[in-house]
Parts: sequence; structure tokens; C-alpha cells
Amino acid sequence: MSEAGAPATGDKARRLQERVLGGVRWGRLLEPLGFIKVLEWLFAIFAFGSCGSFSGETGVTVTCEGDTRGTSVISIQFGYPFSAVIASPSPPSPPSPGPPHSSRSRCPRLYQIPFEMPSCEEEPDTRTLHLVGDFSAPAEFFVTLGVFSFLYAMAALVLYLRFHVLYADNKKLPCADFCVTVCFAFFWLVAAAAWGKGLSDVKAATRPSSLMATMAVCQGPEVACSASATPAMGLANISVLFGFLSFLLWAGNCWLVLQETPWRGPPAPPEPSPEQGAIDKQ
Repeated sequence: MSEAGAPATGDKARRLQERVLGGVRWGRLLEPLGFIKVLEWLFAIFAFGSCGSFSGETGVTVTCEGDTRGTSVISIQFGYPFSAVIASPSPPSPPSPGPPHSSRSRCPRLYQIPFEMPSCEEEPDTRTLHLVGDFSAPAEFFVTLGVFSFLYAMAALVLYLRFHVLYADNKKLPCADFCVTVCFAFFWLVAAAAWGKGLSDVKAATRPSSLMATMAVCQGPEVACSASATPAMGLANISVLFGFLSFLLWAGNCWLVLQETPWRGPPAPPEPSPEQGAIDKQ
């Protein structure tokens, strides 16, 4: 019985596959409306992926040159949404070839990331400082918009490729698509601008020179402070670039979707000129 039923099961699966994929018109991907939806889908992945996977590290080396000679290394790791693993330095000690011992903790926001400021006095005493600013809101809004754009572009592609007849016959669908596309274009402009401003503030708050400016020990006459790690912001810069490119794509898509709506009706026939009317009467 199993051998006799096997071909029937295979035929049923084949018929189901042909029924699902047979109606997909892949050629519509070469049309402007289909091609731009593919670009929106890809750019949304790049935008929220590059921002969501962003991480950086900054640090300062404090060298005491007085009676208490020693070196302390401050290392701060941060990333989206600015939760961090902080490496707190040990008190000043003679330099050693191995890495410095450090304790680790986690904080949810940039302004809650502490770091220990060493002391170059005879009795070493560390103080806890914090980074300045909370820039998680624009980054989280940017990533959330990217995820929703990815989901909507994928759903619109399925509708356009598989159910294009429904999309063409039901005039409410193009109108709804146009309204949603306008909203996404506006939100992409806001999100890209906000995250671009937030990223510039993150750079200012995490550069080593900003850390040294807040550390009183670096203002001492017998103390040398230098950057031990500079954060690499290339991936975050790419996310801002894809944000503005996504805005341009969705803004251009507004015009293409508008052509599918009944609001963009056929052009009215030109009115006949007086000379043409006189000729017709004759």
C-alpha cells in the first residue's frame, strides 16, 4: 500500500508546488515597480543590519611619571543599543608584558557606562566616572523602521508577483500601498537624519580626547595620558548612508505607485482650436 501511495503523494506535492509557484510572474521584477521593491527590501536589510551590529571600543592609557610610576589602561566597549562591557583598570602598577587585569560589568545605556579613573598619588584611589549622553532612541527607531520596511517590502513583493491581478483589479490596494509608501519615505528621512545626528554625538562622547578632558588625573603635571583605542565608526557611517538611500528609494517609489492608483487617471483629450472647429463645420 505504501508503494502504491508514494506516487500519489509525490504528484500531490508537485501539483501543490506548481499551484503556488506557477502563478509567480518573475518577469515583473524587471519592471520599475517590482525592481524598486527589491531594492527597498535589500537596503532595509543593510540599514538595520549595519546599525544593529555596530560596536566599538575606546580607551585611554594613563602613565604616572612621578614617584608612583606605573601605567593604567582604561578600556570601554560599547555597541547597539549602547549596552557595554566595561574593563575597569587596576591601580597604577609597573608595566608588565601581559594584559592588565580588569573587572567586567554591563550597563544598558551610554550615559550609564562607568569607567574607573586611576590616581597617581602616593595612595592610589580610583574614582568612577561615566560617559555623557543617551543616544539609544534614534538608533532603536532607525533599526525598528528598517525591520518594518523589510517586512512590508517583502509582503508587497509577494502581492505584486503572485497576486498581480488582484493588485490591478482592486483599486483600493494601490491607494493603500501609496499611502504606506509615503509614510515610509517620511519616516526614513526622519530616522536617517536623527540617527546621523545621534551618531555624531556618539563619536564626540566616545573619542579618547573627550575621556581625557573629563579625567582630572590627566590634568596633572606629572601624568601622561594618551589614546589606547579609537572607536571605528565605519559600520555606523554605512548605516546612515543606507538610511538616506532608503529614503530616496521610497520617495521614488511614491511616483511609481501613484501611476497604479485611480488618482492618476488618463489625460483629458485636448480641446479643439477655433480654426479646427470652423474646418469641421464646413
